[in-house]
Amino acid sequence: MNTIVDPWFTVTELDPKTFAISEYGHWEKVHSFLLLGKEKAALIDTGLGIDHIKRITDQLTDLPIIVLTTHVHADHIGSHGEFDTIYVHQDDADWLINGIKGLSLDQIRKDMSRDITRPVPKSFNPHTYRPFQGIPDKVLVDGDIIHLGKRDLAIYHTPGHSPGHISIFDQPTGYLFTGDLFYAETPIYAFYPSTNPVDLVNSLERIAQIKGVSKIYGGHNQLGLESTTLFDALEGVQYLREHNLHRHGTGIHSFNSFSVQF
Repeated sequence: MNTIVDPWFTVTELDPKTFAISEYGHWEKVHSFLLLGKEKAALIDTGLGIDHIKRITDQLTDLPIIVLTTHVHADHIGSHGEFDTIYVHQDDADWLINGIKGLSLDQIRKDMSRDITRPVPKSFNPHTYRPFQGIPDKVLVDGDIIHLGKRDLAIYHTPGHSPGHISIFDQPTGYLFTGDLFYAETPIYAFYPSTNPVDLVNSLERIAQIKGVSKIYGGHNQLGLESTTLFDALEGVQYLREHNLHRHGTGIHSFNSFSVQF
């Protein structure tokens, strides 16, 4: 791959057919991921929508792109409108069609516009910013397999952060894309009224039991976690359950490689 130099996006080649597209100029440090198959490509999330991510994907592939939505929050669906084919889990489909629940538009705009460290394009206006809304082309359920051509992606329903949150297991490489279920450096958010701490803990346990994981790629912060961090997830699950802490209002709980806020 020729190095892509861009004022807003940072592109990292994870392997010759897998790319992280990161937005380090924003405090959320969001990652989207482009996975190339033989016949199609999958774009896992589309970022903040501050700038146009299709400018980057056009430089990386000419394959038709399926957008796989890990969950319907503004920082993961920002450039959905730039693509023709969008998939979302059935339990987040209403949020995509009718608007995100649990966060006001005013709060979303504040979060989108604060603590930005790189120049933003003139097209970005935080005062008029609105999260994408639209009808998905396919509604996903747990156990679905997305065929890209010599590359199959398994869909795991991992609710908690949102009702229809999914994790995506790239079977050929062992990469596990966890969206906002599991990442490092800042707490995993499970304190919104629309989050479910019990579901989130159950989902952490579930991904920790997936066999063959070689690397974990969350939606924020550090790019790539070792598969051994799943042992930390299991230990965290056990501790939270034993002490009845997986409920709203119990605060931030820190473990070896991650933390969670209820």
